[in-house]
Amino acid sequence: MQSDSTLRITDLKEEDSAEYKFRVITDQTNWEPTFPGTTLTVTGLQVKVTPPTVTEGQKVTLTCSTTTCTLSDNPNPTYIWYKNGHVTNQSNSLFLNPVSSEDAGRYSCAVEGHEVLHSPEETLTVRYGPKDSSVSVSPSGEIVEGSSVTLTCSSDANPPVYKYTWFKKNITSPKASGQSYSITNISSEDSGEYYCEAENKIASKNSTALMIIVAGKQTSVMTAVVGIIVVVLVLILCLSGFTWFRKKSSKSTSDTRDTADNRQVSLLESGDDCDVCVFFVEHFYSSCCLSSHLIRETLVQCMTTSQAWP
Repeated sequence: MQSDSTLRITDLKEEDSAEYKFRVITDQTNWEPTFPGTTLTVTGLQVKVTPPTVTEGQKVTLTCSTTTCTLSDNPNPTYIWYKNGHVTNQSNSLFLNPVSSEDAGRYSCAVEGHEVLHSPEETLTVRYGPKDSSVSVSPSGEIVEGSSVTLTCSSDANPPVYKYTWFKKNITSPKASGQSYSITNISSEDSGEYYCEAENKIASKNSTALMIIVAGKQTSVMTAVVGIIVVVLVLILCLSGFTWFRKKSSKSTSDTRDTADNRQVSLLESGDDCDVCVFFVEHFYSSCCLSSHLIRETLVQCMTTSQAWP
């Protein structure tokens, strides 16, 4: 009779929903009222996804509602939507039309003014066909004839890709199947553009093409390079020797010229074309440091065209 009795419940849960009564107990009596107690109903929030399974391009509705009753303090609340823990919208329902793969995620809601009280998260799963399909090659770098390479196809899809097919551009029939395609003992005929077709239960899509260029064997390349260098060096030496021979001949003493001239005249007068060729070849090719078999080959060519020497 002297004071009121108060019961305070914190961190309410739906299990706290019940009819509450009180009883007065003293050292002389134990009194329980006969009139009804007070009923407490605790409701929670829930997210409902309609339809439960959605494919990219379709529409989906997410609804936030109380589970058991209408909020007594706010019959028409504003709901705040969260996607993966971040605020995304404020409305009673969330309409996604058309839905895309980027909309997939975990959604929850809360009543404005009670943002700390989130509903349980509901996962929105969006099915879609293969996207961002691409081809990679291993090992990377120059592909040498006779080596082996492996092409790998990658694609983003939900549900996952269950079938990969490999094609070479401008060739109708497929080259292989499977996520990876290996080419052993590769040759120049294998050069070209390759792409893969990724397929799941929703759709199929081709990847971008990857150009494969097969180079010749390194040994052949090195041999060719060395051969070119040798030829260039020989030409330089020959030209240098010929220039030196011309200068030496022009600066020689008159006696040396007379001796040389006499020898040339005697050779010409003798009519021995071979000796004439030997004279010129010895002076020219000796400065080139070439082997004797090259001199002999030159002699043969010289003898066949000896009429041009005078």
